[in-house]
Amino acid sequence: MSDLPTPPAEALAHSEKLAALIRGEIAANAGWVPFARYMELAMYAPGLGYYTAGARKLGREGDFTTAPEMTPLFGQTLARQAAEVLESGLDQILEIGAGSGALAAALLTELESLDRLPRNYFILEVSPDLRERERDLLAQKVPQLLERVIWLNRLPTLYQGLVIGNEVLDAMPVHIVRAGASGLEEAGVTLDGAAFAWAWRPAAAELRAAAEALQLPEGYQTEIQLVACGFVRSLAQAMARGVILLIDYGFPAHEYYHVQRSEGTLMCHYRHRAHADPFFLPGLQDITSHIDFSAVARAGHEAGLELLGYTGQAQFLINCGITDIMLRTPPENAAAYLPLAAAAQQLLSPSEMGELFKVIALGKDYAAPLVGYTSGDRRHTL
Repeated sequence: MSDLPTPPAEALAHSEKLAALIRGEIAANAGWVPFARYMELAMYAPGLGYYTAGARKLGREGDFTTAPEMTPLFGQTLARQAAEVLESGLDQILEIGAGSGALAAALLTELESLDRLPRNYFILEVSPDLRERERDLLAQKVPQLLERVIWLNRLPTLYQGLVIGNEVLDAMPVHIVRAGASGLEEAGVTLDGAAFAWAWRPAAAELRAAAEALQLPEGYQTEIQLVACGFVRSLAQAMARGVILLIDYGFPAHEYYHVQRSEGTLMCHYRHRAHADPFFLPGLQDITSHIDFSAVARAGHEAGLELLGYTGQAQFLINCGITDIMLRTPPENAAAYLPLAAAAQQLLSPSEMGELFKVIALGKDYAAPLVGYTSGDRRHTL
């Protein structure tokens, strides 16, 4: 794509290795794989996928920036909700996919100041590269707390505590469907010479059932998040008691499948530029979709979790006291306060992250209300 930066030769060679792997998989499956499988390989193929290889993904040098990367204010505010859960008798936190470790560092720093440190801070991280960066950052920011941090390769069993996933679900592979004249079809990937190309087939049973429930009009194309919903069910099975907080961009079903969103939400990010071609340089770009939070809530309910809250990020952070945390920096100290105010604007503004990002809370054997939902809870919209 001519308007995107050209990567160095080493990165191009890396992408070509992954592309060759995917071509082999397509050839081994009679010339077609579901898009979800293509996305899984592009993102997570061992040693080659976007999240499992060594390229820098987060921050100014990467492809996108998350709220914890932008400002510690996000983690400091989220710590108020974490502290409340820890006060209920739970004493562990599990973060799913900790990125650079910025959220863990901010959370642990604030929880230490509140005298509410967890006994263990677990990090489930599939990327060896990110795991190393998380360890380095935490050793730099909170060396006195590093012994509490434990990295995991899989979900624990009979877990009791708080689970946090910030921008985790959007990176999970999605199935793509469309309502065709002859019925529901699934998008797959085939080969046009050496290039990847779209190819459609009748949707298989589980995907068809999920799509049929949406009653899509003819010609409508969208994503179905079977993998993300499966992950929520896995969290439910792993948890004995606790709270799950998932923060991501998305909508309830009635907005997600709105008539004006007839081409879906799939998006790619490369060097802070957004575009819509998932076949561009596999392994070098992020591929995401928005989240159907109604489907997430339903998957949780079916797996024995209770829906404890759902609201926009701005409302959640305000409920957790972000303005009080900001005022610890005197507004008269302009050099310190103005960057803080600019970061808060990005977190809270409806035109930035404040409304597009949502926070959903699911729980098991947890009766106490959550401070993040004291006002503006929108559970009824799911």
